[in-house]
Amino acid sequence: MTSPGELERTLRENLRGEIDFGAAARALTTMDASNYRRVPVGVVAPRDADDVAAALTVCAEAGVPVLPRGGGTSIAGQATGVGVVLDLTRHMNTLVSVDPEARTAVVHPGLVLDRLRDAVRPYGLTFGPDPSTHSRCTLGGMIGNNACGAHSVAWGTTADNVTELAVTTYGGTSHRIGTGWAGTPDGLRELITGHLGPLRTGMPTGFSRRISGYGGLDALLPEHGVQVARAFCGSEGTLGVVTEAVVRLVETPRAPVLAVLGYTDESAAAEAAAGLLPHGPLTVEGMAQDLVGDAAARLPRGGAWLFVEMPDEGAARALLRAADAVDRALVTDPAEQRALWRIREDAAGTATRMPDGGMAWPGWEDCAVPPARLGAYLREFRALLAAHGLRGSPYGHFGEGCVHVRIDFDLVSAPGIARFRTFSEELADLVVAHGGSLSGEHGDGQARAELLPKMYGPDLIRLFGAYKDVWDPAGGMNPGTLVRPARLDENLRFAVLPATPFAGEIARCVGVAKCRTTDPGGASVMCPSYRVTGEERHSTRGRARLLHEMLAGEIVTDGWRSTEVAEALDLCLACKGCRSDCPVGVDMATYKAEFLHHHWAGRIRPLSHYTLGGLPDWLRLIARLRAAGAVNALARRVPVPGLDRERGGRLPELAREPFTRWWARQPGAAKGAKGASGPDRASGSGGAVTLWPDTFTQYLNPAAGRAATQVLHAAGLSVEVPTAGRVCCGLTYVSTGRLDRARTVLRRTLDTLGEPAGPVVVLEPSCAAALRADLPALLPDDPRAARLAGAVRTFAETLEEYAPAWRPPHLDRKVVGQTHCHQHAVLGDGPDRRLRERAGLTGELSGGCCGLAGNFGFEPGHHEVSVACAEEQLLPALRAAPPDALIQADGFSCRTQIAQLGGARARHLAELLAEGL
Repeated sequence: MTSPGELERTLRENLRGEIDFGAAARALTTMDASNYRRVPVGVVAPRDADDVAAALTVCAEAGVPVLPRGGGTSIAGQATGVGVVLDLTRHMNTLVSVDPEARTAVVHPGLVLDRLRDAVRPYGLTFGPDPSTHSRCTLGGMIGNNACGAHSVAWGTTADNVTELAVTTYGGTSHRIGTGWAGTPDGLRELITGHLGPLRTGMPTGFSRRISGYGGLDALLPEHGVQVARAFCGSEGTLGVVTEAVVRLVETPRAPVLAVLGYTDESAAAEAAAGLLPHGPLTVEGMAQDLVGDAAARLPRGGAWLFVEMPDEGAARALLRAADAVDRALVTDPAEQRALWRIREDAAGTATRMPDGGMAWPGWEDCAVPPARLGAYLREFRALLAAHGLRGSPYGHFGEGCVHVRIDFDLVSAPGIARFRTFSEELADLVVAHGGSLSGEHGDGQARAELLPKMYGPDLIRLFGAYKDVWDPAGGMNPGTLVRPARLDENLRFAVLPATPFAGEIARCVGVAKCRTTDPGGASVMCPSYRVTGEERHSTRGRARLLHEMLAGEIVTDGWRSTEVAEALDLCLACKGCRSDCPVGVDMATYKAEFLHHHWAGRIRPLSHYTLGGLPDWLRLIARLRAAGAVNALARRVPVPGLDRERGGRLPELAREPFTRWWARQPGAAKGAKGASGPDRASGSGGAVTLWPDTFTQYLNPAAGRAATQVLHAAGLSVEVPTAGRVCCGLTYVSTGRLDRARTVLRRTLDTLGEPAGPVVVLEPSCAAALRADLPALLPDDPRAARLAGAVRTFAETLEEYAPAWRPPHLDRKVVGQTHCHQHAVLGDGPDRRLRERAGLTGELSGGCCGLAGNFGFEPGHHEVSVACAEEQLLPALRAAPPDALIQADGFSCRTQIAQLGGARARHLAELLAEGL
């Protein structure tokens, strides 16, 4: 048997692509988006088809299995394997050519679907199949799973849209397959002609979503035209590796319209779906109240809804007239359509979270039945869930009878796993009883392949095995999947985790990989470092996988001292974008802080943890010594130790007079609440607010604090400022993983502040987010922490809630700038948008991340990534802005990045309004 070391050396000698048998590379590919985990021996990123052939030759000679992998978003476990993983996304990710006249494109397997769609959009074309993971799934993965998506009602499955495939088999033989027997492996024609009877009579019929097993095998029948490429689709990497594909394109509707139909319940919606098909819909998607949640307020009346996309408004209105719905709505605005579709596209993640905070899991994600049977099937499915004490929220492609659902299985305890098996067997029987398919979209993988005999019977199962053996006689392609499969209750990814709260948090990442989206546009912040580097380990999912393997201890063996995890987290900006943008709410900033806390326990930390992490203490000391001027002069000559030299080794200039010292000098200052003082309370009639003197406002930008007091007074509010003792949100200690120090600082803050009277206005978004989210998490047993967190308001929130009648000055100017990541992720910016609108500030602030991210951009080795993040949205927006545009950035980091990289002065919204006064 060839050792991993020998195999690695041989691969390096024969391939031009990257070969990585290290712990990190293996850890990143142990899982896909399923419940399963298998440990590979190494990862190969081939550069081209020749590299693929060489890898398959070397591995066959060594007797090592091979698994082709795209975006790793498979839900049934078919993208996990024990041999060599071929990462086809690194290099084999190009669009080779487009023929608009023939409406075809030639693609490499690692090309992301959205990149293909973007490229052909100028021709008025698109690729019809569009799974909800379209921003990160690859064409090769779609071919492997025979992916479908919402528009398959109109345009079919991936198999319906593939005409030719270049395939390399285990051992290195290449095939070019399309229609007819040309290019097929020896013995395939004889196998099919010898089994025409079972293929003609044994395959379930009557619906289009028969994805399970080698469900397209009847495409090889002579009456179906011997469509070999079509039959290959859905083989889940078990037959060979696709190195190139010719795909069909379809015409994009010019002005599609969304009809939203409300029904009393999910069964009523399901029963109505089949009746809508004669109207020629592009999609018929179904969702019920238990999945939609608060978003139901944006939908017509009902307990369940059908989203029906029609090619034009006339067709949509005709559908509305014919539909027997409780309520209905026509959505013509493209932006509103996108907003509603996001509810559906995020369902694979949001369905993972139960209303009580528990988790639900894939495993029975996409069964399909004939559409006319869907209503009855769903009623029996709900009854089966209840009989087993399980919960789930069905949704999906009701027009094709395909139902997605995540179920709150207990996949850790022995009784829970036994119930998972029993439920799976009974559900398979129910699906078959309705003439359905165990998989209607995502393939069987390990989750359902064991149960395929229930659907196909022994003759077809034997034929599937023979079909696999013709293509892959040595059995080296993705063994344990589809044919001679692993059991559905083995290799569960949860089994290797310790029973700790942190492990439970890490297990939340189900791998849907929304963090691998490379589009810089839109409202999403997650995951800036991945968009810059394109490396899996710098995605939220990649970091979660490494933490998972660190806790498992099988591949990553150094525990909290792991260098692999430390290197992956080093480029995490702790922007918290994943907290809001990840469908399951993974919070990598919090996980990073926990890791750093353990990683550096009992050791001397990096210098930046003391300089930047201890910034509040240093700045307070400098202010007490009244040494700001001297420190500024010194810093201009001598770089600060621990700071990035490419940024000049300098922090921004310190203010000569801290904000609270200015405040104490104001006429009429008098003691107010504990630790607070303020001018004459008569200056405001709308109630008292406490203005939080955060570190950045206090020592670096007091102008924002002075402006805020002016605006709050103008709005009729009385302002108090804590001046006795020290208050701090602990942000810099949290971000550097000094959690014990953070708890000490926060307890002192609570002691100093006492019970605030009214809202606590925090100008710095990162500090507001720390007080609202990190404070109660770090001090869960102190009731004062929850009370302070509940009192925290942003500047705009305060004006909206406590001075609703106040009219801000009308500035009538265009505004550009940056929405702070933590505001996006934790606080929300709705009140800010409304305040800007009332003040006559037009335009949008940049999304994404500015790239400085507190201490991140100042730390050595981060400058290149920091600048690249700013170049995604922020800096181009500044360059494109008119000369008279105002620049707003409420976050001090964002203002600093704009000043240092954009050469412009940005101001807090309070400063812009104060100037208008």
